[in-house]
Formats: sequence, structure tokens, C-alpha cells
Amino acid sequence: MKKIMSAAVSLVLLAGAVFASGGAEAKSGSAGAAPVELEMYYYKQENQEGLKKLVDAYTAKTGVKISLLIVPNDADATMSARAAQGKLPDILQMQTYSRVWEYAEKGYVVDLSKQSVMSKVVDSSKASVTYNGKQYALPMDYAGIGIIYNKDIFDKYGLKAPTTARELERVCATLKSNGVTPFAGLLAENWSAGHFITLVHTALLVGEKGVAVDKFVADMNAGKTSYGAVDTAKLFAALDFYKDNMDPKAAEWGWDQQQAAFAKGSAAMMVQGLWSYGAAIGTNPSLNCGFIPYPVFNDAKLNKMYADIDSCFGVSAQSSKEKQDAALAFLDWLASPDAQKIWIEDYKLVPAFKGADLSSMKQPFQDLLSSVDKNGAYPWAFSSYPTTAFEDGCKNGAQQYMFKKITGEKVIESIDSIWAGAVKK
Repeated sequence: MKKIMSAAVSLVLLAGAVFASGGAEAKSGSAGAAPVELEMYYYKQENQEGLKKLVDAYTAKTGVKISLLIVPNDADATMSARAAQGKLPDILQMQTYSRVWEYAEKGYVVDLSKQSVMSKVVDSSKASVTYNGKQYALPMDYAGIGIIYNKDIFDKYGLKAPTTARELERVCATLKSNGVTPFAGLLAENWSAGHFITLVHTALLVGEKGVAVDKFVADMNAGKTSYGAVDTAKLFAALDFYKDNMDPKAAEWGWDQQQAAFAKGSAAMMVQGLWSYGAAIGTNPSLNCGFIPYPVFNDAKLNKMYADIDSCFGVSAQSSKEKQDAALAFLDWLASPDAQKIWIEDYKLVPAFKGADLSSMKQPFQDLLSSVDKNGAYPWAFSSYPTTAFEDGCKNGAQQYMFKKITGEKVIESIDSIWAGAVKK
């Protein structure tokens, strides 16, 4: 919690700062250097055009070509197969914490601790990429998961953004009575349900029981507690409520359908990260949106943003020295004013660099930073779970529960079993 609040406060304090011109220049692309070609794996499927623009700008500046490889879900199997062949992509976009720990332990990524670019990131973000005291990736974006809501629809029906669970119930009832779907759901893919169950679980764990995530994860690893240590009646009631207020076709919807429903105004809210906001306004630039914490409790003080450092970039330990140097030069360039401008305005993510100018970011991003600055945030606990506990236990368990194919009790048993198996390996 402390690290997240520190990161967010730093970003807020730095939001009004403007980059001084003539910042650090990327090291690659010096005259006479033979251009190399790199491959970058990424998993963030939203706003791919923004990432492409970033890469294209680097190519135009340096001549270094970077081909993009997307693996949106369950990248571990793909990366394991590539690693077995000694063909890991030169640059790897990873989720923070567990993914970085796993790849560092397996020797997939190089130690970045002594790279100059690490001195340019917000210090509190480094914990998300640290393994055995060394940083194995470059923290890139501070993100939040909560409710993105359509302010015009809310205004039309005289609704205020809910601050408690009871207020959310009243908002949903009013929307339904006026023929508006409360939530644009996404259940055909399991990842969004996985985010939701961990969002609620973390709020119940930290906010209600006062148990820190680090202690919970340590106790789970030691077999001293259960995922059901929280009030599971509240946990699964929240899943039921969320499902009951989605479009009836949500079981058939993937991310594209969710964005389309929200963008055209047939649904008033979606529980998502702000990466999805960028996609929605790409479809409908006139969307007038706000961003609030998902209210788990009837005590507004306990309802906080679910926010943390989301993604990071690592450099493959399997690449040649020439390609590693080129990849490190690209990471160094990411800290430059030109790159951060594209990151913010085109990729539409909050950078983790010191001094980032966030003043051009839209209202939902300002809502995120303002909320975290005022009330704090719950950390992304799932990033500290063993990968299979989140991927197979939480994501599949939440999805199957919402499809009514498995009970809440079985979900807890499955997560406990998968978690125990993961830490024994």
C-alpha cells in the first residue's frame, strides 16, 4: 500500500511539470552503426496503434526496426516454448511482480539495475520489477482498475457517481428501469473476471481484515492460510451482482464487444483498467467519461482504487550482445521527452518516469490520480500470486462461477490447490 501511495503521489506532484527540452537522448542509432532488427513481445492488446506509433518513431530516429509480436493471454506457455528454442523476443513486455520474478529466476531477462534509465523511473515503482535485490525490467505504466462511467448517461438520469455499494445498487436499478444496461460485461474471455475477483478479494483482505498483501502471499506460500480467508459470502455476492447487471449477451462478449457497447452508450459503465478507456474514445471521441473505485463496501472510506505499476519491459538474456545493446538503447529512449509524449498522448498510459507531464491526459486519468492521492489505493495483489494461481485459479474460477458451472466453495478450493502446487515446483 505504502509503495503504491508513494508512487501515485509522486506522479500527481509531477503531473504539472513540463519536460525540459533537450532531455536524455537515446544511445542507439549513432551515425555509421549498422541498423539491427529487434523483436518485441507485448501482451497489452488495447491501443496497439499507440505502441506501433512509438516503435515507428524510434525506427525513424535510429533506423533500428522493431517487429511486434502480440500474445494477449497465457504468454507463459509461448515464452517457455520460445525460451526452450533459445529464441526469446529481444524485448519482452511483462506484467510486474510475479512474471518478472519468474523470468528472472529462469534466466530469461538481463539485470537492468546498473542501466542509467533506471535512475529516471519513480523510485517506488522499482519494487514491482525487483528480484533478489536487482531490477530485471523497466517499470512503464501506472494503472488503475475501477469503474469507467459515461457521465452523459449519468447526467441524463440524474445520477451521481456511486461512492458505496448501496449507491451502486441504486444506480444500477435506475439505469435498468430506463432500459440502459449498467455494465458492459466481458465474460467470453476469462481475464476480466480474474481482475474483478482479485479486486474484490484484495479490498476485503486489506480494507476489511487489515491483512497486508505481502503477509497474505507469504502465508499462502507457506500453506498457513486459504484464499477463503476473506468474507467469501461478500466476495461471491459481488460477483453475482456484477454478472446480474451485465448485458445478457456478456457470456458471448470479448473485449471488442465490451468496448463497442460502452462506446456507443448502450451500457453506462464498465469495470476495466484505463487502457480500455483509450480504446473506447478511439471508437467514440465524444465520450464524456469519469473513473471511480469499484465500491465494495458501504463505508466510502474503504473504497479505493485498485492501482499499481502494470507493465514493464525486459531485455532477453538469450539475444546476442548486439541486440541486447540495441534493446537497451530503446529502453533508454523511452525515458526521453519525445517517447513519453507518444506514450501519454498516443499509447494513453501513465508513465512511471520522474517528471512526466500528465497535464494533457483526459479526465479519467486525472480522476485516478486524484482518487489515489486523496484516499490511497489497494495494490494489484494478483501480480504477486504465483502465475498459475492467477491464470488458472482466479481467472478460470471466477469465469466458471459466473457461468454457474462451479460453486464459490469450489473456486476457493481450486485456487488453494493450484497455489499450493505452484509453490512446490
